[in-house]
Amino acid sequence: MKSLVPFRDINVHASTSHYAFTSPSSPSAQTLVVERPSGDIRLNDGALLGAKRVSSIAGILGIIKLRLVITKAQPMGRLKGHMVYKIIATEFLSLRERPLHDPDEDTYLNLLKTLLKTGPMYFSYSLDITNSFQRQAAANPSLALWQRADDRFFWNKFIQSDLIDFATGATSGSSLRQHGHREPGADPFILPVMFGMMRITTTRIKSTPLTFVLITRRSRHRAGTRYLTRGMDEQGHVANFNETEQIVVLNDESRGLGGIGVETGMQNGKVGGFEGQDMQVMSYVQTRGSVPVFWAEVNNLRYVPELQIRGVETAAEAAKAHFDEQIRLYGDNYLVNLVNQKGREAKVKQAYEQLVRMLISSPNEASQANDTTDEKIHILESTQRSHEFDRLHYVYFDFHNETKGLRWHRAQLLLDQLKEGLLQGQYFRGVDMPGDSQGRLEVRNRQVAVVRTNCMDCLDRTNVVQTMLARWTLTRQLIDIGVLRPGESADDDQAFKILFRNVWADNADVVSRSYSGTGALKTDFTRTGERTRAGMVQDLNNSITRYVKNNFSDGPRQDAFDLFLGAFLPDSSSTGSSLVFIDRRPVLIQSIPFVLAASVFMVLISSLPRSSSG
Repeated sequence: MKSLVPFRDINVHASTSHYAFTSPSSPSAQTLVVERPSGDIRLNDGALLGAKRVSSIAGILGIIKLRLVITKAQPMGRLKGHMVYKIIATEFLSLRERPLHDPDEDTYLNLLKTLLKTGPMYFSYSLDITNSFQRQAAANPSLALWQRADDRFFWNKFIQSDLIDFATGATSGSSLRQHGHREPGADPFILPVMFGMMRITTTRIKSTPLTFVLITRRSRHRAGTRYLTRGMDEQGHVANFNETEQIVVLNDESRGLGGIGVETGMQNGKVGGFEGQDMQVMSYVQTRGSVPVFWAEVNNLRYVPELQIRGVETAAEAAKAHFDEQIRLYGDNYLVNLVNQKGREAKVKQAYEQLVRMLISSPNEASQANDTTDEKIHILESTQRSHEFDRLHYVYFDFHNETKGLRWHRAQLLLDQLKEGLLQGQYFRGVDMPGDSQGRLEVRNRQVAVVRTNCMDCLDRTNVVQTMLARWTLTRQLIDIGVLRPGESADDDQAFKILFRNVWADNADVVSRSYSGTGALKTDFTRTGERTRAGMVQDLNNSITRYVKNNFSDGPRQDAFDLFLGAFLPDSSSTGSSLVFIDRRPVLIQSIPFVLAASVFMVLISSLPRSSSG
C-alpha cells in the first residue's frame, strides 16, 4: 500500500554517481535516486550497492539547480495529536564536483542560506498545516499529503517541482527523464513546508484544559520585502498576504511534546478524547494583504519614499482575480482599511474605494463623522447580491485619529461596526468522528466570511485590529460551548490573558520581521494593554532599523525570496562565467562612497581639540 504521508526518517547514501534516499522504518519502500551531476530522478526497488551512508535527515526541502537541500528540525508541539516541527538547520549536497571557484554560485548559495536561516519554516509529517482546519475537513484523504497542500502556502513547492514532476509523470524543462507515468513511490519524499508563525501552547481557562494555537501562513506569491513588493501583480496576487488561524482544541489527550519519535498508528490524529469526551476543534481565520491596486513606493533615501499609483481601471481584471479567489476560499470579505485619510496615504485609500465601487453592482455608501474628520468610519457595500463581488463589504476606519494619544480602546468602534458581520460569518467547529481511522472531524459549524485587514504595510495597525477580533471571537466560542457564561470574557482569566497577548505579539513580530526586517511596532500595547516608554523607545529603534534595512539591505533579501520561490531562474549553463554579481560601474563611481567616508573621517579628526604644548 502506498504511503500518503512523508517519511519521517530518511537516510542519505552518497557515491560519486548518485545520492540515494531510503526510509529505514519502511524497508519495503522504493529508494529515491538522484543522479550526479545531471539531477535525473528515478526510483529503485531495494537499496543500491556501492553508496555510503552519510547522514540521517528530517526530510528533503527541495532541489535548486545544482544543489540538493535537506533539513533537520525540532519538534514544536502536537496539534490534534500530530507533531509539528520547525526547521532549524539545512544542508546543501553538491550534485556536481566543482573543480574551479564559482563566484556566482557562491553568491546564490549565500542568499539561500541567509533566507533559510532567518525564515521561520514549519512542517508536519501527518498533518497538512498549509490548510486551515475547515479546508482540511473538506480535503480528499486518499491524496498524498503534498497533493492536499494549499498552493499559496506550500512554500517549497518550486524547489520541490522536480520531485513533483517526477511523481506525477509531468513533462518538465529540467533534466528529468520524461517517463510520462505516475510514480506514487516518490510521494513520501515530498515534504510540504509552511513559512510563517506557529505557537502551540497547553493552557486552561477557568480550570478547563485546552490547547491554544496560533498559525500564520505567508503566501509564496508576490512574497518579498517591504518597499520592493507592494500592491498587486497582474495575476491578482497581493504583497504580504498572510492567513492567520486561531485554534482552540478541547479534550485533547495527546497534548505536549510527549512521545516524540513514536508517531505510529493512531498516535497521530488519535481518535477519542480527554476524560471520556470527544476531542473538538474550533478555529477562526483572518487575512491581511496589501491594497489590491497597482501601486509602489520608490526608495530614494528619504524616510518616506515616493508613492506611485497606476490608474485604478488598469487593475480591475487583476483585482477580480484576487477577490474571486478570496470569495471562493473564504466567503464574504469584510475589507477593513486602516490607512490614513490625509497625506500621502490618502491616495491609497481613494484608489481602494474607487476599485470597490467598480466591482460591486449597486454601491451604497455611509459615513460617520467626529470632531476632527468627516470620515471616522466609511462603509461601502452593495445593496443587492446580483453577482459574486457583491459579497465584498468595505469598512474604512480612521485608526490614526481615533486611537492617537494612546486611546487604544477606541478601536472598539470598529469592532462595534463589524459585529453583525462577525456573527453572520461564524467560525469553524469540528468534533472527532468516533471510529474514523483517519482522525477526521465531523463539521458542526463553518466559517462563511473573513475579515481582510490592511494598513499601509499590513503590519502594526493591522496587528492591533486582528488581535482585538481574535479575542472577541474566542470569547464567543467559549461561551457557545459552555466554558464561559454570557457576559464573561476570556480576558477574565489573568494567566490566559497574558498568554494570549504575548502569543499575538509574537505573531506581530514574526510577520513584521519577514516583511520589514524588524519586529512590529506597538507590541508593548499588544503584550500589556498599555503604551510604555520602553515600548516607544523600542519603536524608535525599530523605525530607524527599518529605514536602514529597507534602503540598504532589502535588495539581497528580495533576491533570496525570488531565488527560493522561482521568481528568478539563474542560467546554470553559464553559472560562473557570466559573473552576474560583479560591479560593472566605472571605478570612479564605485569609489565615491569611500571618498565620502574618508572625507567625513578627516573632518571629524580635524574637529578634535588639540593639546597645548608648554
